[in-house]
Amino acid sequence: MKKLIFTLILAGSVVFGRAGDFFSQADGFFAKNVQEGRVAYAAIHQDQKQLDALLKEIAAFDLKNADDKTKKAFMINAYNILAIKGIVDRYPVKSPMKVSNFFDARNYTVAGEKLSLNQLEKEKLYPFANDPRLHFVLVCAAVSCPRLASFAYTPDKVEDQIEATTRETLNDAEFIRVKGQKVEVSEIFRWYEGDFKKGGRSVLAYIDQYRNEKLPDKARLGYYTYNWNLNTQEK
Repeated sequence: MKKLIFTLILAGSVVFGRAGDFFSQADGFFAKNVQEGRVAYAAIHQDQKQLDALLKEIAAFDLKNADDKTKKAFMINAYNILAIKGIVDRYPVKSPMKVSNFFDARNYTVAGEKLSLNQLEKEKLYPFANDPRLHFVLVCAAVSCPRLASFAYTPDKVEDQIEATTRETLNDAEFIRVKGQKVEVSEIFRWYEGDFKKGGRSVLAYIDQYRNEKLPDKARLGYYTYNWNLNTQEK
């Protein structure tokens, strides 16, 4: 009996250790290569050892035995890392839209399963998490995306991290552009309108709940054109 208990504890420690390794490595990767939301694609392309190590962790990650917070944090980080991988594989490239099937090619192994970026986002993460705030933490390698975090989302902090990122994004004057009574917002709010209008609220009401300075009472909603240029540090 004691031997069985020891074996179970040891197995659990191995799973936790692998997960911990992934989050620690991801945190170091983002800290090194992301500054003010911009990515050092040229530097990553030149030396891909850190990225390659993360791809192995993503491929081998055990989602079956993970709790919900671990799953959520893992899939957010995996998406952001794989988006970077998609650019690095074609670098130099000026936009993710210049890469054929950037979002739909099943190029990546995620927890033992072949997935595209869209499948990871729309078939795995969103149905599981059902959280509109995810639109502000998943970053698709473009200038008009929300700023990519320079840290990894971790199971113990993931909810607080998502909340903080959402508040930061929705208070960013470049992301939410207030001009008198007109409020121009990212086309993300058009593409995923249903996510933000749950419960009968408006898009502006969703945004306003996170604002430090509230939107005008009679604000008119508009959308600025999405800038698909690469969110790169290089000029």
